[in-house]
Amino acid sequence: AFSLSRQCKSQCINYGRYCAPDPEQDFTSGYEGKDVVIENLRQLCVFKVANETNKPWLWWDYVTDFQIRCPMKEKKYNKECADVVIRALGLDGKRIEKCMGDPNADEDNPVLKEEQEAQVGKGSRGDVTILPTLVVNDRQYRGKLAKGAVLKAICAGFEETTEPAVCLSGDVETNECLDNNGGCWQDKATNLTACKDTFRGRVCECPLVDGVQFKGDGYSHCEASGSGRCKINNGGCWHEARDEHAYSACLDDGNGKCQCPSGFKGDGVKNCEDIDECKEKKACQCPECSCKNTWGSYECTCSGDLLYIRDHDTCISKSGTEVRSSWAAVWVILIGLAMASGGAYLIYKYRLRSYMDSEIRAIMAQYMPLDSQAEVPNHVSDGRA
Repeated sequence: AFSLSRQCKSQCINYGRYCAPDPEQDFTSGYEGKDVVIENLRQLCVFKVANETNKPWLWWDYVTDFQIRCPMKEKKYNKECADVVIRALGLDGKRIEKCMGDPNADEDNPVLKEEQEAQVGKGSRGDVTILPTLVVNDRQYRGKLAKGAVLKAICAGFEETTEPAVCLSGDVETNECLDNNGGCWQDKATNLTACKDTFRGRVCECPLVDGVQFKGDGYSHCEASGSGRCKINNGGCWHEARDEHAYSACLDDGNGKCQCPSGFKGDGVKNCEDIDECKEKKACQCPECSCKNTWGSYECTCSGDLLYIRDHDTCISKSGTEVRSSWAAVWVILIGLAMASGGAYLIYKYRLRSYMDSEIRAIMAQYMPLDSQAEVPNHVSDGRA
């Protein structure tokens, strides 16, 4: 039978179940296909043991180190060299040997059988014909088996903005946001940008800063919205400070609008110009008034001893105000005295009337009985014994 032939034994393990072509295409000397199958099996078991110990990266280290330290050209492509690499990485050699099983047994190898079944095409993915290979999101990788190339293939499987940080490193991809900000909106004054670097390229999305969401198309326009927007770049509105006075057109009321403050006019976004209240005759227009415009406001003074009343835009006499105030105090006192005198008079009248009523009733009681009164003593002597 072919499974017992020298050719089968040199190229296969487990009685012809798992084979590989002669790496040197020479059946008489050098390494055989069986050596390649056994090393592939060892690498599969290294991968399994490394994952079971929560150190999956050791598989990469093993594959890299074995390729460097155990080349066929130096006659080191063997178990002895592989064991040296395994020990250097701190892997459990006994667990790996147990995983590999007996290559001379006339039975299926569980690890290789599972690998064969995984190579069968499923759905849109075709059969795997070349090993090792990589399958990302049910698609077979085609390319170099180099670290950078394989990592790029894995990173390509993530949705934009969900890839891990390693996918955005300079060794893997180019940061498009570094070139002209990726063509996205930016505010250089506050170092804000809508450009987000991803593995596939950049995306332009208005940022979220300190709980304040910017809204816009992300390319030419992003504007802070909601409560607290005035804290970030003044909400994109006009603002200016002069002579210890600061004005802002930002309204932190949630409507996202910019409105020039009182004393200014403009669009509220790019500019707000001072209104000259004096020139435009908006205030300080009384005959005695003298107007002086200031930035954002005005000053109005009155001639002589007159006092300016801003709410009524008029001037009144200071002395007149004082006289009127004095007369007002006098009138308050007089009115108070009058009310007190009137009250005292009313009390006097009431008490006088009460006294007179009692005297009259006493006199009348001497000559006639009164139903509602007890007998009143007679204080007047009639002179009889």
